[in-house]
Amino acid sequence: MAERLLFLTGHLARSRLERILSDLKDTTFTYEVVDIGVKVAALMSEEIIARRLKPPVVADRIILPGRYRGDLDRLSARFGIPFLRGPDEVADLPVFLGRVGKPIDLSRHNMRIFAEIVDASALSLETLVQRALKLAAAGADVIDLGCLPDTPFPHLADAIRHLKAQGLSVSVDSANIEELETGAAAGADYLLSLTEETVDLAVKYNTTPILIPSIAGDLDSLGRAIEAAQTANISFIADPVLDPIHFGFAASLGRFLEARRRWPDISMMMGTGNLTELTDADSSGVTALLSGICSELSIDNVLVVHVSPHTVRTVEEHDRARRIMFAAKQDHALPRGYDAGLLQAHDRKPYPNSVEDIAVLAKDVRDANFRIMTAPDGIHIFNAKGHTIAQDAFEFFPKLDVESDGAHAFYLGAELTKAEIAWKLGKRYTQDEPLAWGAASPDGQADRLRLKEAGHTLRAKKDRAT
Repeated sequence: MAERLLFLTGHLARSRLERILSDLKDTTFTYEVVDIGVKVAALMSEEIIARRLKPPVVADRIILPGRYRGDLDRLSARFGIPFLRGPDEVADLPVFLGRVGKPIDLSRHNMRIFAEIVDASALSLETLVQRALKLAAAGADVIDLGCLPDTPFPHLADAIRHLKAQGLSVSVDSANIEELETGAAAGADYLLSLTEETVDLAVKYNTTPILIPSIAGDLDSLGRAIEAAQTANISFIADPVLDPIHFGFAASLGRFLEARRRWPDISMMMGTGNLTELTDADSSGVTALLSGICSELSIDNVLVVHVSPHTVRTVEEHDRARRIMFAAKQDHALPRGYDAGLLQAHDRKPYPNSVEDIAVLAKDVRDANFRIMTAPDGIHIFNAKGHTIAQDAFEFFPKLDVESDGAHAFYLGAELTKAEIAWKLGKRYTQDEPLAWGAASPDGQADRLRLKEAGHTLRAKKDRAT
């Protein structure tokens, strides 16, 4: 007879837990999921379980969330069924059960990324096309040509035609009606940012406008622009406009909420650059938060800009964020455990081995090759001759006896510096592997192969020498 498992959970985790269990392959058990009546599963207590888990309970084992801190033995005795503590994260449940789960699908999203080239008028056609193709490869769906005030853009029409010839969708963003008309006549797919006074231009050229209030913060004027577009029966996108922090940010969030309440079914846009560009904070976290707001409000377009050097990967970050948020929303789940692309400076589980685990490994080493690991107490390096722990890479050099081996000293210096950075930031360190920076860095596959080969070569050299 198949084993019967009962999973206890809370409101937030239930949908995702059910999906993960339903996606398991080759199960040899049956299961039931019970929402114990708390919002967060980790907050369930022994008292709550005893009161709300009604007999008769039909199960061979009862699985609790990994963060449950109550007494399992007392629960097991009370119900006559073994209670087990599962993994901390629901995403790790397939491994806990010894099964292969369905891979997380991040191929889908429902958000269009407009990537603005703010200095488009100052770029040659060749440079403009190269920049646009790079943005498209990073995840942009529409290339937005930014027109600067009092700056001629004589090659605007040619730029649009060149980009369209590359198969790219193009938008034009200008406060100059003549530039907007030039863009529309040249075949631009979208026009930013039209108001109730200029929406007729989109009607004339049957181009999709991004509509904004004619008076800052005035949703009534945005509503009149929306009505004009609806009367003309053209597609449109509405943007209530997100303001920077201390210049109306909180109020502008309220406008997005109110706009969605007034117009529940229209397509909307949020320009995230006023937060990512104008806040000295890692842009990945800001992007995650704004993408979560967009997900909750069904805002299906974002306008992304990169001017500040600290937002160099902003398109990649938005692309990763929209996929994570879509998957989590489909699962009715928190956006945790789907992908680490936005966890750039830190990792959720930086130390796969405990101090005790490393001590046991170090005692079993019988050769001269150095192993490097990190744990909460610092950086560990060990071989058959000894085990040293420090929090500064420079502290190790006098103890390693590699002064006469330049190549080995260089390798250890590079690895220990990398381990120190990882330890200080709370990132996972793996010897001979580059640190993972998520969407913040280009694909590191070449670096990974190079580092692995260097590590193997140096170890082989050391083996021969000993």
